Amino acid sequence: MSDDLIKKGMETRRSVLGDKHVDNAEANKTDFDRDFQEYITTNAWASVWSRPGLTKRERSLLTIAILTALGYDEELTMHIRATKNTGATADDIKEVLIHTAVYAGIPAANGAFKIAKKVLSENKD
Repeated sequence: MSDDLIKKGMETRRSVLGDKHVDNAEANKTDFDRDFQEYITTNAWASVWSRPGLTKRERSLLTIAILTALGYDEELTMHIRATKNTGATADDIKEVLIHTAVYAGIPAANGAFKIAKKVLSENKD
């Protein structure tokens, strides 16, 4: 992979998830998942999250809706935490979850609301 693509991906990843999260992921990287971590960095963070068409706030809200619909709670938790870096507000998250309930189902949104309430209460500290 191109060093420029990795650098761009890491910059975006850090701006969204924060240095602490990325430093932890990097510190825990092994030979087993090194290629996967590089794939995430270059494809998700450099090639998609770094595109100019949407703001980080918009991408953040889309990601929250998709993760809610798919039931990926661990990733959802991480991306709700990241809203403190993307500019998405608690009201934005609430509206996305209500909207997601219509299209992905009430049980999915109900679980996401529980996660969001917990994460948002942690972010107040």
